[in-house]
Parts: sequence; structure tokens; C-alpha cells
Amino acid sequence: MKLVLLDCDGTLVDSQQAIVSAMTAAWQAAGLQAPDPLAVRRVVSLPLTEAIAHLLPGSEDWFIKRLAGLYRDAFYRERHHVGHESEPLFPGVREALASMQASGLGLGIATGKSFKGLVAVLEQHGLMGTFLTLQTADRGLGKPNPDMVFRAQEETGSAAGDTVVVGDATFDMEMACRAGVGAIGVAWGYHAVRDLEAAGARRIAHHWEELPRAVLEVMDGHP
Repeated sequence: MKLVLLDCDGTLVDSQQAIVSAMTAAWQAAGLQAPDPLAVRRVVSLPLTEAIAHLLPGSEDWFIKRLAGLYRDAFYRERHHVGHESEPLFPGVREALASMQASGLGLGIATGKSFKGLVAVLEQHGLMGTFLTLQTADRGLGKPNPDMVFRAQEETGSAAGDTVVVGDATFDMEMACRAGVGAIGVAWGYHAVRDLEAAGARRIAHHWEELPRAVLEVMDGHP
């Protein structure tokens, strides 16, 4: 099995507005000044409690967990109210996924979302049956730990040389490098291209239509 393990937020879907809005609502409900939107985008892909800890260093665990609960409440209210528009697919996603499947590649997801949140967004976009493995931070260790890659490989039977991680965050690239698999960064997400390259990206896809070829080249060992 040749496996393409894709990030969700910032790679498949543009969820930054929903995430920033929910973080702002959580902060305000806790009596805090709203967080910097740029700082929030920088921690997308991390597990929720780790993302909050990055935004509020030195906070106690009980307070981080409280904010996480407030965030979830705000996020699901937004999703229920707005629906598809809260986390729209990036242009070209469906076509690129279909192209990779037609090339014989298996598809999976490794995300900082909860399993419930991931299933919700995939069902909203009719993509639930597209992926062979769904790895989420609430079912094991989150990025940049390589645990999600190893679990996905175990589920699909893919080897290190036949696995590529695709994501928009440095955490995705670091996870891939720690797992000993290929890493491809995407330029349409939330982290800068130079940061993705510094974190270990072997290719940068600037548009979705570039991705199938980039994946095959990395798997074939092209420099």
C-alpha cells in the first residue's frame, strides 16, 4: 500500500475563520483579551490543549482544560449555524484526491482535530468514504509526535518508503521526519513556505493540481 497521509485544517479545508472565531469566543467567555489571530493560525494542527498551552504559556492544566471546553462549545455552535461554509474545502481538493486514488494511492488523514470533529467535516463534504485511515489527536499522541503515522501504517500495511505526509504546518513536516517518511508542504495553508522547508518538506505544492505528481516523485525517491 502506498499511503498519502493528509492534514485536514489548512490543507483540505480552510477552517481558520472558524478556529479563530471559536478561540476568541472561548477567551472572552473566560474573561481574557482575545488572542492574536496570527498566533492562533500558527498553532493549528496541534492537539487542542497543546495549542491553548502555546497561546497561554504558564497556564495551569485546569484552566487550559476549561478553555478547551469553551472552545469546543463555540466551535460546534458555529458549525451548526453556518454549516459547510465554516470549513470550506480548498479549490481543487476533490479533483486531486480522485487523481491520487486513480494512481493507486491510498489516502488517509492525520489531524489535530478530534475524531468527532473530523467525521463531522468529512460527512459535511461527502468525503467520509474517501480515506482508508483516520488518525486524530484524541486517539493517541498528537503532532509532531510520529504516533499517528505509525498507527496509519499499521492499519493500511504501508511501509516508510511508501508513505508521504502532506500538510500546511511545520508540525506536519516534523511528524513526517520523525517517522522517517516523505514530507510535502502545501503553500495555501497557515505556515510560511520557508518554515515548511526548514522543518523538512521535500516538496512544496503551490496548487492542489501539483500534489499527485509531487507525491509520486517523493515516493520514487526523486531529489
